[in-house]
Amino acid sequence: MNTYTKKDSTYSSFAIVKIAVVLITLFMSISVTNINAVCAADSSDPEKERILAGIEQRYAGKDFAASYEQTSILKALEVNETASGRVFFSHPGKMRWEYSEPEVHQIITDGINLWIYKPDEKQVTKGSAAQFFKDGAGGAFLSDISTVRKNYNITINSADTSIIEMNLIPKRKNQDISSITMTVAKNSYDIKRVVTFNGYGDATELLFSNINFTDLDDSLFEFSIPDGVDIIYMD
Repeated sequence: MNTYTKKDSTYSSFAIVKIAVVLITLFMSISVTNINAVCAADSSDPEKERILAGIEQRYAGKDFAASYEQTSILKALEVNETASGRVFFSHPGKMRWEYSEPEVHQIITDGINLWIYKPDEKQVTKGSAAQFFKDGAGGAFLSDISTVRKNYNITINSADTSIIEMNLIPKRKNQDISSITMTVAKNSYDIKRVVTFNGYGDATELLFSNINFTDLDDSLFEFSIPDGVDIIYMD
């Protein structure tokens, strides 16, 4: 692994956040509202439809939390980075990523506003969730899987007695997302692994564990900027 400067580190940290946010869209878009209509549209492949319907029913509009381990490969910098923490999702479009390693920081959105808070640097980056999560960036896809069916070509790579691996290719060219590989537990339809690839050759893997479906307090997805913290506004 190459060494790199503070400037490179800042760039890579933001790039990792952006890639992670691509994955967040994946975790914010399954909705039960259109399941029946969308299911009829994909009846030509009963096995794929059964799997997608199982994921929808598992995540449809529900709050959940999970632990995660993240590995990011930034090809241009020849850098591999790892991180871990806890994540919380609430429909529609609310999430909170709490990074505990290698440095403490948080990514929080109430579905409208986005905050990236780095307490050690006394800095918060604030922006529009809609702008940051455009084109499916950010994992918005556990709140409405119908958008996934609409915007991605989905294939089942493999399935054994315990897991199902799926591949998602955007129908519209997108530099932030060139493809997504998703691994699902066959018995529960829990999403256990997501790997996102972008058009620059970067990849980010998220492994999820301790997945818990439970009602979450809205205060988790709100953020009050502390005194003495520098604010950076996203374009």
